[in-house]
Amino acid sequence: MTKMTETELNALLAGITPANEAARAAAHAHWASLAKPLGGLGRLETMLEDAAALTGTAELGFSRRAVLVLCADNGVVAQGVSQTDQSVTRAVAENLAARRTSVCQMAKTARCEVVPVDLGMAGEPVPGVQNCRIAAGTADFTTGPAMTRQQAVDAIVAGMGLVRAQKAAGVQLLATGEMGIGNTTTSSAVAAVLLGQPVERMTGRGAGLSDAGLARKLDAIRRGIARNRPDAADPLDVLSKLGGFDIAGLCGVFLGGALEGLPVLMDGFISGVAALCAVRLCPAAEKAVFASHCSTEPAARLVLEALGKAPLLTAGLHLGEGTGAVASIPLWDMALAVYRDCYSFTEGGITPYTPQC
Repeated sequence: MTKMTETELNALLAGITPANEAARAAAHAHWASLAKPLGGLGRLETMLEDAAALTGTAELGFSRRAVLVLCADNGVVAQGVSQTDQSVTRAVAENLAARRTSVCQMAKTARCEVVPVDLGMAGEPVPGVQNCRIAAGTADFTTGPAMTRQQAVDAIVAGMGLVRAQKAAGVQLLATGEMGIGNTTTSSAVAAVLLGQPVERMTGRGAGLSDAGLARKLDAIRRGIARNRPDAADPLDVLSKLGGFDIAGLCGVFLGGALEGLPVLMDGFISGVAALCAVRLCPAAEKAVFASHCSTEPAARLVLEALGKAPLLTAGLHLGEGTGAVASIPLWDMALAVYRDCYSFTEGGITPYTPQC
């Protein structure tokens, strides 16, 4: 795994260029030439225009796709913030490797490869899960920083490396997923600081906490913020003190998408917080972030609004693993089918529509 200093990372991110507006305009013009109401497919049209602006071409293709499922354990689980312990992270990772989990079944339907990755699980590595671990889980952030600043950089760089490898393998569309007991706690903590919001507004029940469990979760987040005093203006400080290796790795995936010109689909709240970290580190990385759905986690919509992204789906999903991101892939297929194969006004002998307002 490539090692990089924070200075080297910042220099690399400085090379991320703005979106290609000429390619966006070309995609928009192509949509306008097709025999249908102007803008009739709504976000499906702007989604492909955004993809053109990212990739630099209006000639689009997404036949090869993969979902990266980043797995990591979180020390804050010791505070009783989840109804299960860290053994569940490992159990799900084993079933991801065996292609038995929810996202694996959905990915088959969406013709999407599943790539489980260990960014920092407790215990021994799991066979069939790509080993990119930074450490065997983070520290409990109620007693000190979750990780060192360099470990956060290492996890970001690992995520960027995953994107580079997928691009080299011919993948054209990436979905993001995660698995890590306690990661709604870390995500809520990071989001509360970055968005300057009260902890209770940013925190939900995760995988089904009781009232007592939710109270413990809120208390742990408040104590973690008070203990670590993260600097909201320094996203790497917030990420290292309160985040997880999965969030940091996913942050790197979004940054890698911007560097490699590869569209990256957000999943729900956790990957949304990772995208927020990426955009705070490098605003130009926004061009690679594509929303899929709006999770039922309380802060999910706030994160989407902060990113300026609108979801394709609102289906009450809150499962994780990348299920929401993968669920949106068939909409990409349908949008691209119309974009490529619908007849034009000229071919149909129809006078083109023109904007009336």
